[in-house]
Amino acid sequence: MKTPRILITEPIPETVIAYLKEFGHVTIGEKGQYNTEQILINELDGYDALLCMLSTPVTKAVLTSATNLKVVANFAVGYNNIDVDTASKLGIKVANTPDVLTEACGDFAMALLMATTRSFYKAERYLRDGKFKGWEPLGFLGMELRGKVLGIVGMGRIGQAFAQRAKAFGMKIMYHNRSQLPPLLERELDCTYISNLEELARQSDVLSLNCPLTQETHHLIDNHIFSNMPTHSILINISRGPVIDEAALAKALHTGEIAGAGLDVFENEPKVHPELLTAPNCTILPHIASATFETREAIGMLAADAIKKVLEGARDKDISNLVTG
Repeated sequence: MKTPRILITEPIPETVIAYLKEFGHVTIGEKGQYNTEQILINELDGYDALLCMLSTPVTKAVLTSATNLKVVANFAVGYNNIDVDTASKLGIKVANTPDVLTEACGDFAMALLMATTRSFYKAERYLRDGKFKGWEPLGFLGMELRGKVLGIVGMGRIGQAFAQRAKAFGMKIMYHNRSQLPPLLERELDCTYISNLEELARQSDVLSLNCPLTQETHHLIDNHIFSNMPTHSILINISRGPVIDEAALAKALHTGEIAGAGLDVFENEPKVHPELLTAPNCTILPHIASATFETREAIGMLAADAIKKVLEGARDKDISNLVTG
């Protein structure tokens, strides 16, 4: 039997690579090497499996050029970089990595909220620049979270994890979702469903984006939403960058239309809108919400296991993390 060829688009945890090498011939790209459609078209043909990143454009042209390809596994929960419909038509399986990064992302969302509401980055820079001369009664005053409203857009696994943590800080939870949660889960999370996004924006002291990127959610948060948010409110985004109109956000921050933002993802990643770099009270981090040793290894192993099962001929129902078109 021919040994399957597996392409990993950039370095991932060694334990995952070792696991894949047990049943396949593995090629590992350099960071950014496979971030263009043409490179993939030129080099992917002949591979049986692709383990890729969100930055890997697995387009219709790429998929149709890869005549041996049987499975694409994304090193992420999201898969908006993959043309799932084309893959399905070609009989190529697509897998993502749900569940394993929920807790890490829930922790991170809470940390990003704290960092933004308490201006951690500005205070640290102040100290590092030698400006700290002693305790100041009016120095770096921030917003307390107890009693404040957290509005969550997208109440999936990560949104729920964030809600649980925010509840422990004494926050009131409201949410907007494609569909309302079951009553039992709403009671467990002590959260209130708001059917209208504009109304959620009006009522929220903190508005958090935890929704997937789709045609419907592209630029979901724009000038209109910012005009509905209270001037003291904070925006948090750990979902996908294009959910926000970054030019509108930069304007809202510079004009004081909202009080701050905490961002881990960007509209044209890895580029950041230049006016966000200079915006007041804008905490910006390089897409690290799932960046723990445990989580990144678990992400890789879930993707690798899907590849192994597909290549061994497992039934779809026995591969829990397959995505359908």
